[in-house]
Amino acid sequence: MTYETDGVTIELVQGDITNQPDIDAVVNAANAQLRTGGGVAGAIHRAAGPGLARETRPMAPIQPGEAVISGGHDLPNDHVIHVLGPVYGRDEPSGELLRAGYENALDLAESNELTSIAFPAISTGAFGFPLEPAAQIALDAVLSRAGDLECVRRVRFVLFDNDALETHRSILSDLTE
Repeated sequence: MTYETDGVTIELVQGDITNQPDIDAVVNAANAQLRTGGGVAGAIHRAAGPGLARETRPMAPIQPGEAVISGGHDLPNDHVIHVLGPVYGRDEPSGELLRAGYENALDLAESNELTSIAFPAISTGAFGFPLEPAAQIALDAVLSRAGDLECVRRVRFVLFDNDALETHRSILSDLTE
């Protein structure tokens, strides 16, 4: 699904966040120490190679909602933007922290003059954020910021499975009607 607003194209796809060669920066659903982990963080670190961990080590720790940027290393992308999403039920207010993560990632993309960014569904895996409210927060954050973006022209959500894709499609349709 593709939707355009204020000159920004929002794309929803099912796929592998580490295989987005036409995107300037992929977003890592990071842990506080910016280390290899499970899920998205593990996949990104494996694909990027050991240089990513060496580069990000001095940037850690980061706080929920915070974002930092690194090189892409062995990924097909020039950059990785690392976002620490909230652990649902522990890091509060979780909705505001999740929204801040998306907004901070967009701000980093803008300040680095990137034209495209790909997000996973931050915090919806091991961090336990329910998919539907997380998708609502993520899509609303991007739609709300679209008019302020000067460099970023494409925002892609790369979703792990069909359930996540359909949830995001439904919410994007509701938000843009």
